[in-house]
Amino acid sequence: MKRLFWVSLVVMALVVISCGKAAVKKVSEDSKTATGSFALIESIKEAYCKKDVSGIENYTTVDGFRAISRVVKPFDSAELSFTPVLVEIDDDGNVNVNVSWKGTWKKGEKTSEERGMAVFVLKGMPLKVDAVLRANPFKYPE
Repeated sequence: MKRLFWVSLVVMALVVISCGKAAVKKVSEDSKTATGSFALIESIKEAYCKKDVSGIENYTTVDGFRAISRVVKPFDSAELSFTPVLVEIDDDGNVNVNVSWKGTWKKGEKTSEERGMAVFVLKGMPLKVDAVLRANPFKYPE
């Protein structure tokens, strides 16, 4: 009986010791790039909703700023929600982030709601938005 007790105690100790050493995976560079891209796009969205032109300029290239600023229309308030769908990273380090978005804009008494799918093209180091393709969420309200 004592022998069975000691054998089971040793087995339990070995199980506890072997479970205590979990392997920690490193975060890949692509994962870091994707996470940083999501944060960048959220920052631009927040700057846009606050009507912070210099904030938008900080997160975009010269061409990206022109692409966004030339389509922006006046509004009293805006609420946007972005849902990342797909991230593509090419060999040159350029990143395309496909985003599904929904927005509500108020101007005076009028409220506009829109939704769409946009592709944010990010380039450079650090990454900055260089273009917004497809349904640009910054061109509303119409």
